[in-house]
Amino acid sequence: MDHPLPTRVYVVSDSVGETGESVVRAAAMQFHPVPVEIVRAPFIHDFEGIDKVVNAIRIHGGIVVFTLVIPELRDDLIAKAKEFNIPHIDLLGPIVATLGQALHQEPRRQPGMIHPLDEDYFKKVEAVEFAVKYDDGRDFSGIQKADIILLGVSRTSKTPLSMYLAHKRFKVANVPLVPEMQPPAAIYTVPKDKIIGLRIDPDKLNVIRQERLRTLGLAENATYANVERIKLELAFADKIMSKIGCVIFDVSNRAVEETASLVMDHIERIQ
Repeated sequence: MDHPLPTRVYVVSDSVGETGESVVRAAAMQFHPVPVEIVRAPFIHDFEGIDKVVNAIRIHGGIVVFTLVIPELRDDLIAKAKEFNIPHIDLLGPIVATLGQALHQEPRRQPGMIHPLDEDYFKKVEAVEFAVKYDDGRDFSGIQKADIILLGVSRTSKTPLSMYLAHKRFKVANVPLVPEMQPPAAIYTVPKDKIIGLRIDPDKLNVIRQERLRTLGLAENATYANVERIKLELAFADKIMSKIGCVIFDVSNRAVEETASLVMDHIERIQ
């Protein structure tokens, strides 16, 4: 059976292009599993850059989505898209215009303002470095310094969740729970409200671990993915979490972003 070729969506931005890509990915999920290929064209600051994108679309086909705040570039792209019948979507233009009318103020028209090198930016960098340093029990001294401590067995999304929360400026340490090793004593001395337990359905975890073993080129029947071993690990983790009395979130059918939202809501309530 032939697979359909993906529709190309060119995301054009005078900055990094993260905003446009995120919106396109969210929209594309509504058509899953129909393939959509996102081609990011960041840091477009001149008409030559616009021409390159338009020529690529004329050759390969596709549509263009853009977040250009410089009026001349935006108008040039719109004009050329209309000239060559290229479907185009201006993500920021209508919003900026409407806000300008409501605020009775002209926009600054300055690219890249979503990533300013200010205090907030450096806090994010510091939090990311913290998450890397204290990931997966590498250094338990981070438990005392962390804003959030994540507990869970292997493959409960501790690391990606730590990194996501770090980008929200939370310093996160995560601690793996393994029956053969008692967790560090420090987790019993920090406020339990800072500790988040991650629980997962054993069958779901079995599937995830088998996939991990396949990725590594290892046998799928290894102890790591054995159902009885998984149940043993989860029972041990439940025992530790119960002893601490921490909040527990089930990550079985949740995306990292959804779990992160629950964690942040919890942290905001206790502050």
